[in-house]
Amino acid sequence: MTRIAVLGSTNMDLVAYVSKAPQRGETVTGREFRTIPGGKGANQAVAAARAGADVSMIGAVGNDAYGTRLRSVLEHSGVATDRLRTAEGASGTAHIVVDDEGGNAIVVVPAANGTVTALAPGDGGLIATADALLLQLEIPLTAVVEGARAARRHGVRTILTPAPAGPLSPELLAVIDLLVPNEHEAAALTGLTDPRRAATALLDQVPEVVVTLGAAGSLYASRDAAEPVTVPAPSVTAVDSTGAGDTFVGALAVALAEGRPMPDALAWSAAAGALSVQRPGASASMPYRAEIEARYTS
Repeated sequence: MTRIAVLGSTNMDLVAYVSKAPQRGETVTGREFRTIPGGKGANQAVAAARAGADVSMIGAVGNDAYGTRLRSVLEHSGVATDRLRTAEGASGTAHIVVDDEGGNAIVVVPAANGTVTALAPGDGGLIATADALLLQLEIPLTAVVEGARAARRHGVRTILTPAPAGPLSPELLAVIDLLVPNEHEAAALTGLTDPRRAATALLDQVPEVVVTLGAAGSLYASRDAAEPVTVPAPSVTAVDSTGAGDTFVGALAVALAEGRPMPDALAWSAAAGALSVQRPGASASMPYRAEIEARYTS
């Protein structure tokens, strides 16, 4: 079975559903509130596990009720949590507003995630056995760089989601194989609003780039390819886009590790993402492999 390691955040998502998101200084009435396990790291771990991989999570939760629930949900989804630490204090939280068009706005409070400043004993050995290492930027950058370096030493493919968007250090980019920003993150990294130009510019820093374009699909660029390639996404009605990008990345890691050519891997991952936006929540919305296969072949 394909083995995926994930080094990243684990949060409890506190989600308010509203008809229209409030503007600054405005109060609106929501119709529903949910607590849903999330965090970009945990989301990608669940997505990869449901897509058919053997997945291990490296990170931290707090010694609170959220931490207990987060660990339980990961394990129930088939994610190994042996390397998921328990830190003193609160677990990370994400405060999310979802509107009727499926759009969202998010405030992340790192809490326990902020304690993951370096790899712990055993983390490097786990990374060495993986086919791919998934990384994001919701834990301290020092740990992300150390994890990516460990993967590079052992020939493990590194896939970075540069979110939250911000400057990326040369030392990190030097050990990243595939960068997967959305179009807004790609613009923030390059100053270029056109996704095709942004992807091409990012190839000066990493060998491969996939820019996710939401309902428009994804754009793939490689140093080995003459021109970027756009792969469309299925047309669906979005209910909640929270976690869709993480669903896509988790499925993409599995598809690539299984040897699918990049265009097929992107189409397969787009099918996973399309399924997730039709359901509320982040990890709760992520499809299982059989669902992805059925959507991909339909």
